[in-house]
Amino acid sequence: MSYLKKIEYEIIPKDSFWVIRSCSKCGRKTHFKNTKKFRVNANGNKLDIWLIYQCEECKHTLNLAIYERQKVSSIPKEEYQSFLDNNERLTERYGKNMQLFRKNKADIDFDRINYDFVKLHETLECSDCGEQMVITINNPYQLKLRPEKQIAEVLGLSRSQVKNLLEKGEIKWKILQNRLIIFRNMV
Repeated sequence: MSYLKKIEYEIIPKDSFWVIRSCSKCGRKTHFKNTKKFRVNANGNKLDIWLIYQCEECKHTLNLAIYERQKVSSIPKEEYQSFLDNNERLTERYGKNMQLFRKNKADIDFDRINYDFVKLHETLECSDCGEQMVITINNPYQLKLRPEKQIAEVLGLSRSQVKNLLEKGEIKWKILQNRLIIFRNMV
């Protein structure tokens, strides 16, 4: 009897993204890390909210704008209170928000990202096609990871073993909308 094994993973960053930017105090490009603090500034009935990043060498700060010139009433009350309380979960959520970094033109250091592959689910189905495995790796944070590296980590193989399997045609892959789909024939 043949089977088709389907496994789905998601790549989850462990920490906030690091930013590479010129530091005016250091006089060169350095790494900035999330301080896990917000800056909330009110000007009349308008509100600005920033996530504060800090140079790892001199502690100079970089503010990433979350809200600019917003009415207080336009921000949900619970979220607003979380900004005032420097809610750590919220600082982590914004520290992994790609749109925030794009909006602020902040360069992420993809080499410093620690991440895990979290298995979402696994199914086994009867099949007429022999024994096969289909692995889907969701990348909702759009981390820049080479497909071969992802395949090696999920399958617990070295990159040279993955390269060998790819050359033999035992593994094939394709990318569709932040998803890496791996097809493997089991012998």
